[in-house]
Amino acid sequence: MTIEHAFPQRAGGAKLSAADSNGGGGKSRPGDAPQGGSTVDLEEVAKFSAMAEAWWDPHGSFRPLHRLNPVRIGYICERVERHFGRTAEGSGRRTDDQLMAGLSALDIGCGGGLLAEPLARLGAATTGIDASERNIAIARTHAAQTGVKVTYLPCAAEDLVATGHRYDIVLAMEVIEHVSDPAVFLRTAAELMKPDGIMFIATLNRTLKSYAFAIIGAEYVLRWLPRGTHDWHKFLRPSEIAGPLRQVGLDIRDLSGVTYQPINDRWARSRDTDVNYMLCASR
Repeated sequence: MTIEHAFPQRAGGAKLSAADSNGGGGKSRPGDAPQGGSTVDLEEVAKFSAMAEAWWDPHGSFRPLHRLNPVRIGYICERVERHFGRTAEGSGRRTDDQLMAGLSALDIGCGGGLLAEPLARLGAATTGIDASERNIAIARTHAAQTGVKVTYLPCAAEDLVATGHRYDIVLAMEVIEHVSDPAVFLRTAAELMKPDGIMFIATLNRTLKSYAFAIIGAEYVLRWLPRGTHDWHKFLRPSEIAGPLRQVGLDIRDLSGVTYQPINDRWARSRDTDVNYMLCASR
């Protein structure tokens, strides 16, 4: 049975688990609260579902993510190459378009597929999951139009754990600040990673500077994002991510800031982690 069959649809859109489709067995359905607590924040899901049609519009509500994508992908490629020693037979590095060949990748909170598709093009067997069925529909449609093979599933990370699937690369990019319980979310993401895998997280720091730039600046002054897209109180300091990761045996291997350069309208990696930052972790 393929992984897609673990998440069939009921009439009306409700999802079934593999246990449901096999006649029960006592397992919970996707959307039920998992042991340890659910991380899905329904208000956040509704918020992003309402903007789903704009995912692939580079000038729309998700313009900041389109501008961030080259930085995010560059960072992921660099750390994946270092972590897995990605070299071609003989000597030298693999060609860029095959950098992730033979690896599996999971994009948690994939949205419309802005990161999942590039990873698939780099050779990774890629799965994208999102609690919003509208986002998944948009992602599937775009992948079909571009011919990129990505498995998209309408589920939460907790739902996927029960399937037994584990991944070399686990991404949680710009998603942890939207979940209801970051510690549970991190523990779940760690369960989805293979023992020798690597995890990537990108989020916003909870500082006065991030309030000025990411809330006042991005949502009210520049209007890059609809007002209310982010809740500053849900931003996380790096230490608030490092602690839960250590509890599940993961150590942060790199922490990198991302800053906006208004002169040339681009994002770049930086030592400044006061607003946006990315990190990678492994066992």
